[in-house]
Amino acid sequence: MFTAFKENHMTAVHRMLATGLLLTGLSFAGEALSAEAKAKIEAKLTVLKAWGSEATLVKAVKEAESNQAAKDMTQDKWKSLTVIDPIVRGFTTSPAAAWIKSKRDGSVTEVFISNAKGIKVAFLTKPTSWSHKGKPKHDVPMTGKTWIGEAEIDESTGQKQVQASFPVLEDGKPIGSIVVGFALFKL
Repeated sequence: MFTAFKENHMTAVHRMLATGLLLTGLSFAGEALSAEAKAKIEAKLTVLKAWGSEATLVKAVKEAESNQAAKDMTQDKWKSLTVIDPIVRGFTTSPAAAWIKSKRDGSVTEVFISNAKGIKVAFLTKPTSWSHKGKPKHDVPMTGKTWIGEAEIDESTGQKQVQASFPVLEDGKPIGSIVVGFALFKL
């Protein structure tokens, strides 16, 4: 009897939470961007795509191939690391991360750079996934194109945002990707 009450109570709580999210305009699923929001993101990308040829970032992507800690990382091990773990801190305190921090504006919620294999090179805050290979946010830039996702609540930042990505280029060829999260309310 208590189990049935507990299950019904939890179902009611879940319904109330879902209703609250809908009323505040938030959802767990991706939402299509308005034309206005997409235009603002495209305008920002026009400026940010220059990051993909920045010498500091290109060098970091090229050097990532020899990072043994990165080669040994798995998604399960990544999820178990805290934001203060020395491995994670190495990515947030690198010259590439310092360069990003110095260039971002208030609309940027997150930035992470990956090498061609989708493995992290540098970031502002620890992303949820260790590798994004096999996902459009990484695979599309590896073809030399820009990608813009849907609006969603980001797991790592907790903010309603949209991610966009573009390639890191060496001699005009993609060698990695840069993913930038934009807070929709700050565009």
